[in-house]
Amino acid sequence: MIALAVLAASFVYYSFNLTQISNTTAKIYGNGMGLAEFVTMLMSMLGLLCFLNAFPHRKKTNIPMLVLTFLMLGIVFFCDIYYGNRITDALTRAENPIVLDSTNTYIANALRVLRVHRVLLVIAAALTALLPVYRTLIKRINTSVEVEANEDMATIDISGEDA
Repeated sequence: MIALAVLAASFVYYSFNLTQISNTTAKIYGNGMGLAEFVTMLMSMLGLLCFLNAFPHRKKTNIPMLVLTFLMLGIVFFCDIYYGNRITDALTRAENPIVLDSTNTYIANALRVLRVHRVLLVIAAALTALLPVYRTLIKRINTSVEVEANEDMATIDISGEDA
């Protein structure tokens, strides 16, 4: 559940900031930017679905779905890098570079969103890969509660007769 929560948080973070990304795509209109944005959203949703199918409740891990999950995370990571490179190219090109000012702050925000999204993806992938390690550590935690009233169970009258 921990890795799923981080993976879902990365998807939600990207989705909530999709306006910044879309405005950047419309302003720069670089080669493949719209496709990278679309693939990021699609693979994020499908990656969540594959993750849920990779770890069914009380069953063994579904290895093909786990491999698909990592493959989709890799594709999303690549699309984030590709999209960020298109923004950098537009800002540093020789002829007609885009200048960041108060009218297009969404471009700088899009770069920040991509950086944070990549970090969240790496954390989610690491948590998924290390799941067997911390699963055993979490299972060692004693969550039972000692209740003093349950020490002497023989004195409890369960006969149903009124006294």
